[in-house]
Amino acid sequence: MNFKYISKWMFAALILVATACNDKEETAIAVTPTQGTADFSRYISLGNSLTAGYADGGLFLAGQLNSFPSIIAQQMKLAGGGEFTQPLFSTTQANGSGYLKYGGLTTAGTPNLIPVTTNLGVRGQVAIPGFGNVTLYTKYVGELNNYGVPGIKLQQITFAPYGNLNGFYERLLPGNAGTNTKTYLDFATEKPFTFFTNWLGNNDALGYATSGGVGDVLTPKADFTALYTALIAKLTATGAKGAVATIPDVSAIPFLNTVTVVALLAGVKKVNPAVTAIYIETSTGARVATSEDLVNLTFSTSLLGSSTGPGAPFPYGLHPNNPIESKYILDKAEVANAQDFVNSYNATIKSVAEAKGLAVFDAYTFLNTLKGSGIQYDGTTLNSAYISGKVFSLDGVHLTPMGYAVVANEFIKVINAKYGSTLPTVSLGNYTFLRFN
Repeated sequence: MNFKYISKWMFAALILVATACNDKEETAIAVTPTQGTADFSRYISLGNSLTAGYADGGLFLAGQLNSFPSIIAQQMKLAGGGEFTQPLFSTTQANGSGYLKYGGLTTAGTPNLIPVTTNLGVRGQVAIPGFGNVTLYTKYVGELNNYGVPGIKLQQITFAPYGNLNGFYERLLPGNAGTNTKTYLDFATEKPFTFFTNWLGNNDALGYATSGGVGDVLTPKADFTALYTALIAKLTATGAKGAVATIPDVSAIPFLNTVTVVALLAGVKKVNPAVTAIYIETSTGARVATSEDLVNLTFSTSLLGSSTGPGAPFPYGLHPNNPIESKYILDKAEVANAQDFVNSYNATIKSVAEAKGLAVFDAYTFLNTLKGSGIQYDGTTLNSAYISGKVFSLDGVHLTPMGYAVVANEFIKVINAKYGSTLPTVSLGNYTFLRFN
């Protein structure tokens, strides 16, 4: 990643926090923990990467141990809850899919991100006809409560071949890629359970946003409603209670709000004061970029002014004949489109949950409180700034251990309010927000 033009002040506030610790009671208990009208004896969690504990651009053991469902389950055990088993990578393959670690600041004051490529849990790669290559991970065998699968969309939970197309799901199934036919919904619900959390739906909008509106498509609203209704109907069919979360504002994450048009232009003008604008490609043609257009975190600022791109030899991004490609920009119209779909998805989530009497964590509203100066939470200042905000990890999309602890607390609050339980929240002081190894 190239962060050449990111302001240095964004990283000046970085501090070290104690290494995450999730094998002890996390907070002083003011009241006796009880389950109220809920039954926590077998709790399961459904969702995508946010449920699995994905962070810093990968899924690895330390991240899994700090997943928000795992944190919730620890608190449920205080009220008689059962064991909560996750598909952990082994200690010898603890780095899982690989991830990014923080290597301090460069002399320019920008973060040095180092890919971790050793001790992986990768067993190979397979070519799936009509789809392409799929990375395969070490198979997990055993009991399972956390069904978080990085990359899965709500749109794919009833798609029978999906176990052949997603290596993170394939590792949970007994069959090898190319032979799997069990849908995610059937797999997650095949064993009896008494309580669930569900945070599916994020990826139905996220890929569209992070690819600049060109690398993925938004799930049609009607499809989302039909699938979410079917999902909750199955989860509650045997009387299980649970909690669901809404979808965050995908246009508000650090991945799309750290490198800005203003910063790009200022950086270029230091080299060439004559430059007056940054040009971007949109569905209606090239135009001057504004602050309402969002730049991808991984955009390489070294490209600006170079003789690359479809319109070379015109200077890249500095001339309407060679604008920054759409894949790097979520433009104003695409931002509005993503927000419209997310608002529709969330209306469905709230409506279906209300009809079934479920607790709802409004992640959209809560995470938007982190914009700007953010909030005070458990004595800690939290905001959505990249790295220094403490909530989002190095990939600018997924959460830090501290961020996942916050999510666990917010789930616990709505569970307590809906079911009369008295699960204690956890202390953020027991969770870090920055990894150095």
